Amino acid sequence: MVKGQKVVCINDSFSEFIRAIYLQLPVKGKTYVIREVFLGREKIVKGGDSATVGLLLQELTNPPDPFHAGQQELGFSSERFAPLEEIPAEAMAEEEMLVAGGTHDKPFSLN
Repeated sequence: MVKGQKVVCINDSFSEFIRAIYLQLPVKGKTYVIREVFLGREKIVKGGDSATVGLLLQELTNPPDPFHAGQQELGFSSERFAPLEEIPAEAMAEEEMLVAGGTHDKPFSLN
């Protein structure tokens, strides 16, 4: 996932604690644009051995993370999102022509 990429929320289940400290949360099925990508802090917060990728979204703004010394804005795990599948404009135009019957070929004739 990269800055500027469109993503769709696939998981909007949040604990009461998260709902209490965030001002805005993503909604399942809604499209967002990635504002920033950062290394998650699960190792520190949850005591794990790995970290995930965190995201800030253009459409949502939240307060600083109370557990981050640098006061980084509260973000979301990238695992809550899927890349938006965008159809290239040329493929979309061809598909629309086929659906609308807009091909310029002559109809098949037995004569």
